[in-house]
Amino acid sequence: MNEKKNQLNIELSDDIAQGNYANLAIITHSASEFILDFVRVMPGLPKAKVQSRIVLTPDHAKRLLMALKDNVSKFENTHGPIKVGESTPGMPPFPMNFGGSTGEA
Repeated sequence: MNEKKNQLNIELSDDIAQGNYANLAIITHSASEFILDFVRVMPGLPKAKVQSRIVLTPDHAKRLLMALKDNVSKFENTHGPIKVGESTPGMPPFPMNFGGSTGEA
């Protein structure tokens, strides 16, 4: 089998390669898609800005979930358990309540 036939070339432009920092994800869904809003919340500031919005099909959302589980497991095997729930002074408590039926991560 020709491996080059199954390869996917992915282009990463310089501006995207810089990345955007986000410390909150707001996840909503409809019958046909999942919407992930990545937000940067700064201590002491009442306003936060969405840094990026990603729209996924339910199938791709499930694949993302599986990939994240796999990567978190590999990270913890190398570096130890990730501590969740430590609060940062000036940051809102987690989970934040935005109203409605959204999930957060």
